[in-house]
Amino acid sequence: MSKRIAILGSTGSIGCNALEVIAHLGGDYRAVAMSARSQTQKLLDQVRKHRPAAVAVSEQTGKDCCREIEKLGAKIYRGPGGIVEMVQRDDVDIVLAAIVGAAGLPAALAAVRAGKTLALANKESLVVAGSLLIPEAKKHGVTILPVDSEHSAIFQAMLSGRRGEVRKVILTASGGPFRNVPREQMGKATPAEALNHPTWRMGTKVTIDSATMFNKGLELIEACWLFDLPPTAVEVVIHPESIVHSMVEFVDGSTLAQLSPPDMRTPIQYALTYPDRLDGCSRRMDWTKRQVLNFEAPDMEKFASLGIAYEVAEKGGTLGAVMNAANEVAVEAFVSGKIGFGEIPEVVRLTIREHRLDRTPSMDDLIEADRWARVTANSLVSGKGN
Repeated sequence: MSKRIAILGSTGSIGCNALEVIAHLGGDYRAVAMSARSQTQKLLDQVRKHRPAAVAVSEQTGKDCCREIEKLGAKIYRGPGGIVEMVQRDDVDIVLAAIVGAAGLPAALAAVRAGKTLALANKESLVVAGSLLIPEAKKHGVTILPVDSEHSAIFQAMLSGRRGEVRKVILTASGGPFRNVPREQMGKATPAEALNHPTWRMGTKVTIDSATMFNKGLELIEACWLFDLPPTAVEVVIHPESIVHSMVEFVDGSTLAQLSPPDMRTPIQYALTYPDRLDGCSRRMDWTKRQVLNFEAPDMEKFASLGIAYEVAEKGGTLGAVMNAANEVAVEAFVSGKIGFGEIPEVVRLTIREHRLDRTPSMDDLIEADRWARVTANSLVSGKGN
């Protein structure tokens, strides 16, 4: 079966891995569209190699780059509106949404409304607008396939039972670079220390989120939407080896897990080939070697982000948009030296505290909540710098 894929965020970590998977699969799998924001040379190299029919670029992309892309036979789409238009093309079957942050939401929503299968690597889409995206997917008969390794693991394990037989899901977390670092020391961490992840190689935003565990908080909220679970049915455990990507516990006491080396090509390929499994290009486990798998409860005081995420998942409404936007502002402020590492969750918590919750928001309400949260979080950051 032919699968024509649009990769949103092709120059990022997920996008590059996806192109590697597609090249490995070959045959009926083809990247027919891709988008990138700032890495124009990398994008040009990708276009030369994969020859997509369409490419979406930022409004700041230079004319020389666009001319080169057009010479290679691709149609150019510009800006956020261009990405939305591109995903609706008739020659697109699957949209791999890998744009980091809330910026990826409009294209994800457009893909669903156009009836495209959505391979979702952009967890913020569900965190911000799960109350809109999930009903739209049901309305248009669209399958949302998780690309995050944790949600892919849960999705696969859940195929062994019925939804009503699930007692809880267990999200595993590596614990990041500060798992064994005292809270006071962690709060003074530098960007270089926060970006030194022990098992995964990811972009700056995702890696910082892993260090604060806001990444796991976002995944917690995403799991609630993807699998129709209350937050009380989602448990987070620290698993430093990153071999067990998540687990599902059923009512009879059975727990099923998906295990593999930490390699994003595995969940990306499963999302692209589902419901089939094909020979993969990712790393394999060597079960002839001794394996040690450790699990422990997270320190909720040290990783305050988890408590914030549970509260947001419970209350819902506009809080997901507020938490996500405030966290994006705080991470950027930390990387640029405006606030300390330990102040990231504080900025998010204070922003949420000042917000007036709307439990049944429209898209306009979510956009306004996102805007308000960024203004408020930036104000808090400026206050800390005084």
